[in-house]
Amino acid sequence: MRFLEELRAHPRFRFFLLAGTFSFAAPTAALVILSNEIVRSYASSGPGADFAALALAFLGLSATIPTLGAAVFSGTLADRMNRLRLMRLVTAVCLAALGAAAVVLYLRSSSLVAAPGKEGFALPVWLLLLFPLWAAMTAAATIFRPAFNASVPKLVPKASLGRANGLIFALTVAVGVVSWVAVGPITDTVGPVVALLVPIVLFAGSLACLSRLTADLEDRPTGSRRSFLSDASEGYRFLVQRRELLAITVGSLGINFLNAVAFVELPLYALDYLSGNAALLGAFYAVGSLGGGVGSLLIGRTHFERNAGRLIALMIVPMGVTVAVLPLLRSSPLALGDMFLFGLFPGMVQTMFLAGVQGTVPNRLLGRVFAADEVGSFGLVPAGQLVGGSVTIAFGLRSAFLLAGVGTVAIGVALMLVPAVARFRFSAEPVVPPAVGVLAGLPEQLPASPGINLGEEPPRSF
Repeated sequence: MRFLEELRAHPRFRFFLLAGTFSFAAPTAALVILSNEIVRSYASSGPGADFAALALAFLGLSATIPTLGAAVFSGTLADRMNRLRLMRLVTAVCLAALGAAAVVLYLRSSSLVAAPGKEGFALPVWLLLLFPLWAAMTAAATIFRPAFNASVPKLVPKASLGRANGLIFALTVAVGVVSWVAVGPITDTVGPVVALLVPIVLFAGSLACLSRLTADLEDRPTGSRRSFLSDASEGYRFLVQRRELLAITVGSLGINFLNAVAFVELPLYALDYLSGNAALLGAFYAVGSLGGGVGSLLIGRTHFERNAGRLIALMIVPMGVTVAVLPLLRSSPLALGDMFLFGLFPGMVQTMFLAGVQGTVPNRLLGRVFAADEVGSFGLVPAGQLVGGSVTIAFGLRSAFLLAGVGTVAIGVALMLVPAVARFRFSAEPVVPPAVGVLAGLPEQLPASPGINLGEEPPRSF
């Protein structure tokens, strides 16, 4: 409770927290709306279901390919630029992209364009126009994440990193649950254009908070200025040298590939397999993230720092079980319960990983290390989305989820056997005395920032 009291006493950190929360919650709200429109554009059985699976895979690819491209340099931007100015800029890009998407849906054309994948498959023109807008929004959000995550240690001391990340995750979930559940009924009753106002308002709120924030979030490099390429490569070199971080990143590469195989078709599972509606699809995202928030808060209250690596590997195993079980459940309440558990374990993993990196990596490198991890973790997601669509068409929805679940369990077991992962730990600084305050990292008078900056995941899906 002392942490929350200190949070209320520091409005600058509150603006930072709210800005990240709104930016992290908005993309999924938009995804619920667009996914629902894609599935509803095709028949719900026979070839229509196959076409919907392919269209969802294309939507995923339109996001992940530019996202990976942005991730290559996002950390370098976060470490070289004014982070606050950068966050404002990319948030404005997200806001503009969603505004344009609303116009496209309002002027929707019923024309179709033939597309590869299966005989007779075609994409609506409105969806083709949405792909570059969705790509721009997700790429901008990718640039936001490293800057935001790298800024946390500038505001919070090491002893509070676990709780701070847990609070960010939990508040994102709280805002996300409300927005993700709300956009479903709005889409079903009023339409997708009005529903898109929800994520648009969230991005606008994030931009407003960032505009009110005045903080020095940089760790300015000393010495001569190096080339952009040299700075970018330093993050990857650091990641390779830290064997425990490299092993976890490689593990997450496999896990995120497998999750992409299954969860690119989550809208098809909710809307077709369970005969649900947009409200149910939104509830799936909301309940999964609610589980993530609970997991993040729970692990943040423990002394995980001494066994972070072992606990990360351990939590991956039950996460895989929940993925494998999901398509066996034909009841919506049971499926929602399984999604809560699926979110619970990644929430714990994400909090431990973020705090571990923030607590052991020099701040001047932090943005680049986060970005290098993101590139390494999500590098196979586009392939996973293509595989997911292909497996669903060839063998059915259950096979895609079973493949992903069993593979995730195997990766968790393998990470348990890696000595470097078992050694991944960090020592938190002693708790700051009450007279100093938990948020002692905030100076009494923060200088006005001359520019802009930003910050994940998301939280990451791993």
